[in-house]
Amino acid sequence: MRCLLKALSVVSLHASLRRSRQLCSQSSPAQASFSYELMKQQYRPEVPEYFNFASDVLDRWTEVEKEGKKPKTPALWWVDGDGEEVKWSFEELGVLSRKAANVLSGACSLQCGDRVLLLLPRIPEWWLLNVACMRTGTVLIPGTQQLTAKDVLYRLQKSKAKGIITDDSMASTVESVEADCQSLKFKLLVSEGHREGWLSFKDLLKNAPSDHQCATTKSEHPMAIYFTSGTTGAPKMTEHSHCSYGVGLTVSGRYWLNLTSSDIYWNTSDTGWAKAAWSIFSAWSQGACVFVHKMPQFSPPAVFESLSRYPITVFCSAPTAYRMLVQHRPPSCTFNSLRHCASAGEPINPEVMAEWKAWTGLDIHEGYGQTETVLVCGNFKGMEIKPGSMGKPSPGYDVKIIDENGNILPPGKEGEIAIKVKPTRPLFLFTCYTDDPEKTKATVRGDFYVTGDRGLMDEDGYFWFVGRADDVINSAGYRIGPFEVESALIEHPAVVESAVVSSPDPIRGEVVKAFVVLTPSYISHDPEKMMKELQDHVKKATAPYKYPRKMEFVRELPKTISGKIRRNELRQKEWRRY
Repeated sequence: MRCLLKALSVVSLHASLRRSRQLCSQSSPAQASFSYELMKQQYRPEVPEYFNFASDVLDRWTEVEKEGKKPKTPALWWVDGDGEEVKWSFEELGVLSRKAANVLSGACSLQCGDRVLLLLPRIPEWWLLNVACMRTGTVLIPGTQQLTAKDVLYRLQKSKAKGIITDDSMASTVESVEADCQSLKFKLLVSEGHREGWLSFKDLLKNAPSDHQCATTKSEHPMAIYFTSGTTGAPKMTEHSHCSYGVGLTVSGRYWLNLTSSDIYWNTSDTGWAKAAWSIFSAWSQGACVFVHKMPQFSPPAVFESLSRYPITVFCSAPTAYRMLVQHRPPSCTFNSLRHCASAGEPINPEVMAEWKAWTGLDIHEGYGQTETVLVCGNFKGMEIKPGSMGKPSPGYDVKIIDENGNILPPGKEGEIAIKVKPTRPLFLFTCYTDDPEKTKATVRGDFYVTGDRGLMDEDGYFWFVGRADDVINSAGYRIGPFEVESALIEHPAVVESAVVSSPDPIRGEVVKAFVVLTPSYISHDPEKMMKELQDHVKKATAPYKYPRKMEFVRELPKTISGKIRRNELRQKEWRRY
């Protein structure tokens, strides 16, 4: 069996396995000996020619589990909120995923390199089929169940997927567009029942053999394609290799999420987005348990109940979720097992971080990444946290702030966040935008991959997010990032959330406009007085020139199906008015 020792060098799976034996008797990892500088020095990855996460990582944890050298936490722990639970050990996950792999390569006739679209909610089969696709070498394309028929059609046609796997809730949607999808050869239904024209995963899994030879995949072979969230245009197909996630996310698991084989990790991300895959690779590379709550929609009461009831030690959620949690926190609620919290997906407001820490006693370790990357920057364990900062660069990436010509900018100067790709492209960056060489080429400026996000680096090497390049406002010569204004607004008790964009102005060229969602107790207030109060608040909370000269109160903000605010939609709407 191929050895991951060459792949991760010091940060290797075998080091994780040896370390897990020592950690069995420890309640939490030691922090005193860790430093960011030491992490950067130690991390020297060497990716082998061949690599497959299922055989090289998961099957090795099965061996350790059988030897009794791993804590007795499951690999997967799923709950539905109504009393039903599923627990799989690494051995059980291995057996079931081999059976599922035989379903894919047998009845579904999938071959290594074929593409399949997976649309499932937070049910155990989603994690099972992820592993099964690794074993068969099938290129997995996850999608959220919030997709419309138009979205499904776009993804099937764009990806040329050979098959689709979904449940009863999405079956009719798929049927409404399948006639226009010439590449679609099979439909696999995950359900207790049956449906005409669909293969039954339940029946096929039951009868499938448990022996399966894992596909021989090279490290650079495609493993998955993730559609971007589409905040600035049509979603792009972002291709990741077996090593970019399978090896690259080890850093996130060990140093950002601070996971060990004793931990139970809950990531609330929707299964349709790249961050859900982080729960697979970040957690299972460390032998940690992945906790899953079925939760069709994010529910603060369900989160409170789960964090109180189950021994969840590490929690990761989006900034929007943390905002909801601090706004709806119950008078008495304790999370006795929780020791580490993280957030990613968009910037988290310092005010929310402060409220969460005052309530739980725990910092929120913010991280920054994209569908195209793994963790780019993070507040790693043992680091001083500067609220509002995305932290320092992740090992494996050389991150800089550059100008429009690709020149590196000094500390304190705003520019575009970029990753050095020349002379050597990082192994843990996306391979390409599938079937779109022009868009792939457009991401490179000089020696750098350009993220499309603007930020700055301070004198201590911490990076700070300003906004998407398209979101930055240029008002009378002042460059204003929306995030700082939104952070100031949310500090006011009247504000649930806001979106800040540019608005045309005959004198200043453009000015700051805020779209604001008010809390129920403030909705009836006089709009003019409310606007003046919020403007004065922002002037005191940040530089006065950044205050929103225009404001509009709305019931909700337009968002992508991943929950990110579509500022470009608001900005375009605003500019069309003039």
